[in-house]
Amino acid sequence: MTRYALNLPIDLKREAEELASRQGISLNQFIMWSVSDKVATLRESLADLKFPGITYRRGESGWVAPVLQGTGIRVQTIAADLQLGLTPEEIAAEYSLALPRIQEAQAFYQVHRVEIDASLKAEKDLEDAGG
Repeated sequence: MTRYALNLPIDLKREAEELASRQGISLNQFIMWSVSDKVATLRESLADLKFPGITYRRGESGWVAPVLQGTGIRVQTIAADLQLGLTPEEIAAEYSLALPRIQEAQAFYQVHRVEIDASLKAEKDLEDAGG
């Protein structure tokens, strides 16, 4: 096993100690378990590690969709705006986001175009069928 010095903010350390205590384990065991859990989640995740600002979220419909991390704005929404002819600068202004966030979504869309276009089409088909 390897040792690693870890600096934690005081509040985070206190909360981790409390959670570890409730589970009857040491802080060291809790941190090791937490890191192990996070690594396993990322390994199994749908996330594309080349795009750290994009994550996946399950919507109300149960479908999983890529979103701009921390915003809930779906990449397919950005893609639809681009298809309507909006520029990345206009989209960034519309959502009050930094331009690099929109550019990352645009790059993600280029790499994952097939799945996102299929999702856009399925959504449009549902709208058309509903009214």
